[in-house]
Amino acid sequence: MEQLERRVADLERRLAALEAAERPAPRPQEGDFWALEGLKEQLTALGAAAGGVLFTGSVHLPTGERYEWQHGALTEGLLDVDWADAAEAFAALGHPVRLRLLREILGGRRTAAELAELDEVGTTGQIYHHLRQLTGAGWLHTTGRGRHEVPPGRVVPLLVALSAARG
Repeated sequence: MEQLERRVADLERRLAALEAAERPAPRPQEGDFWALEGLKEQLTALGAAAGGVLFTGSVHLPTGERYEWQHGALTEGLLDVDWADAAEAFAALGHPVRLRLLREILGGRRTAAELAELDEVGTTGQIYHHLRQLTGAGWLHTTGRGRHEVPPGRVVPLLVALSAARG
């Protein structure tokens, strides 16, 4: 019965992905830059002449989990730090199997055994290698009993990174 429930959940995830792919991505219309306008007001109030960036999200996963998150940074601070410090986090996302594992974990497959049931993700040893890479870079953590999850503070940034990569 448990295997049937997993298969139905997997089919529902796939159907939702297909339906989402069929819909065109929303494009901002003139006047739809309410977040940008709010950011500019905040930056003016802070006296941040060089500007800044803001990313935010309200996410409802197929598992029923919900995340709301936002982060802003001043341009000066971003340009002044050593970007090499971010290399490990980006490198961990640079492998198609790791991205697939993250997607599946967000979709509810939380153990290496559940992930090993998937096609084209490699052997159990390879899966553990990828999970260690993602954990070391902060994209995953273990919750006990061999279960993995994307930390709440990383869900929206992960989706923002994917959105940015898609252009």
